[in-house]
Amino acid sequence: MGVNEEGFQAGWRSVLREKFGFGGLRAGQEEVIRVLMAGRAALAIFPTGGGKSLCYQLPALLLEGTAVVVSPLLALMKDQVDGLLARGVAAARLDSTLNAGEYAEVLEKLRRGEWKLFYVSPEKLANSAFLKQLKEVRISLIAVDEAHCISEWGHNFRPDYLKLARICRRLKVSRVLALTATATGKVEADIRRQFRVAKGDVVKLGFHRRNLDLRVTGCRSGERKELLLARLGEHGKPAVVYVTRQETAEEVATFLGRNGLGARAYHAGLRSALRREVQEEFMGGAVDVVVATIAFGMGVDKSDIRTVIHYNAPKSLENYTQEIGRAGRDGQAAVCEWLACAEDRTVLENFIFSDTPGERAVRNLLDRVLRLGRDFDVSFYELSTSSDIRQTVVETMFAYLEMAGILEVGGSFFEVYRVKLLQPLKRVLAGRGAKEKKLLQGLFADLDAEWKWLTVRTGMKAEALGISSDTLRKLIEDLEQAGDVVMKKSGWRHVYRVKKEAEDAGALIAEMAQGFQQREVNDLKRLDQVFALAGSKSCLTGVLLKHFGEKLDAPCGHCDRCRGIGPVKLRAAKPRRVTDLELGQMRLLHDEKHAALSTARQMARFLCGMSSPATMRARLYRHDAYGLFADLPFAEVLALAGSLF
Repeated sequence: MGVNEEGFQAGWRSVLREKFGFGGLRAGQEEVIRVLMAGRAALAIFPTGGGKSLCYQLPALLLEGTAVVVSPLLALMKDQVDGLLARGVAAARLDSTLNAGEYAEVLEKLRRGEWKLFYVSPEKLANSAFLKQLKEVRISLIAVDEAHCISEWGHNFRPDYLKLARICRRLKVSRVLALTATATGKVEADIRRQFRVAKGDVVKLGFHRRNLDLRVTGCRSGERKELLLARLGEHGKPAVVYVTRQETAEEVATFLGRNGLGARAYHAGLRSALRREVQEEFMGGAVDVVVATIAFGMGVDKSDIRTVIHYNAPKSLENYTQEIGRAGRDGQAAVCEWLACAEDRTVLENFIFSDTPGERAVRNLLDRVLRLGRDFDVSFYELSTSSDIRQTVVETMFAYLEMAGILEVGGSFFEVYRVKLLQPLKRVLAGRGAKEKKLLQGLFADLDAEWKWLTVRTGMKAEALGISSDTLRKLIEDLEQAGDVVMKKSGWRHVYRVKKEAEDAGALIAEMAQGFQQREVNDLKRLDQVFALAGSKSCLTGVLLKHFGEKLDAPCGHCDRCRGIGPVKLRAAKPRRVTDLELGQMRLLHDEKHAALSTARQMARFLCGMSSPATMRARLYRHDAYGLFADLPFAEVLALAGSLF
């Protein structure tokens, strides 16, 4: 279907001005919108801050029906929905922060077609019960944010994304917009193939940011704090300092604070309320410096960041590009400096090696899953901690089993409800029928005092009451909607059905294990590319652009190389000898017989300072031996640990 030029121009200009307050579109935006308006799929590869969101928000208002936006970032969904509502656009999000009443209302309005934009996580979109509801909705387009997560060649593969292309086809939606800020040639081809995007419908903006001054400074590990302090004094603020570990974020923020800089740490280990507080203080200007792991920055739209410093090495050139892309979005000059240290390579390699599950671990987990019966529900968190395999790996295995047609996902639910009465139980029971009154009395039978919280494990409690778990959950949610209780939900579980037996379980296990092994190889290659940047004799901007398939016509003129500063030669610290005292500590740790450290691999991960699901649950990260050999290669530590088993 073609686009009526006159009507198109008049339509989008009017909506753009009235709803978004813009007089025109940025480079690339009109091309993407034209593809969607013509009823085709598009891929938009725009740099961070390049205006990706308008590429689906504007056509959503020009087309009939509801635009479904898929994003893994809850904070970004909330910010965009709040912004759209403030502009008078009917928008909503579906996520775990909504209570039962809000959730039901959002879904009912979706069914009636009242939303123009509807934001949902990839996990929710894959839910079969939700998909069934979505099939009854007139969908104008589907926008997939962070689309590089769909590609196993990408730097940030997410298992939930594996199913998205198939879901778009099941919903019979032709207008699909895949969006990403970073895509190499391989990743671009993978996204195009999966979402069936024609080569001519890829809109790719250049990654070259002329206002970013790229610098790489070689240093020793012990010099970094003082060097960071000096650089933050020289360069402008606000500033973001990226580190690898959560404990480094805390340590460096404390050091900067003691030296007169208003700095806060930000990482995934902080409570969500504290993370929000740090983000709001930074956005509002109350905090000049945030010391953060890569958990910070996704969806943060602060245009005046003057400095981004990599205190630790980035994991990949894709990560590096996204992280420095947060600087200078206002177009003014900004400095991006990496304090390159050889010791970082060992730490990052150890993360990669320790994360890869072996074939035996994959086999044990798969055997366990396939013994759960024809219909079952699981907690990925519990499977992760009990098998000591990272949750993303567990989720990837389930995604593969779905793709192979062995499992079918049914839905998901919260197993644990914490409930607190807002009024006396006697008043809650008043006026209810005998059957309902008996159920409520049974529900609150274990409550010590009416002002306390009651923890309800819905499966066990429903069985005791002689009702289904769904009926019990609805009963509690109805109480909340009526204002009789407040509740908190946890224990997220996923429902599955076995559709067919695995014809060759051995081959399936080998294929999965090989896939995880290949990811390890890819991640190590990406790390090689990062350290090659530090040692490059060429223009740093040019090297970075070449990685993404672009060519710089002439050297940028303002990176370290262009300013005459030569390549960084990283000198690794001399291999150190493991002391008898350290060997004694390792033996003592082994003799303590921790269940979470029952194999040589688990012990090696722990000694290298790599937390795992089992050690986190056991809170062993507080142990004196945690990270004892953090500066040693994983293979060497694994050999030491192996001598004990």
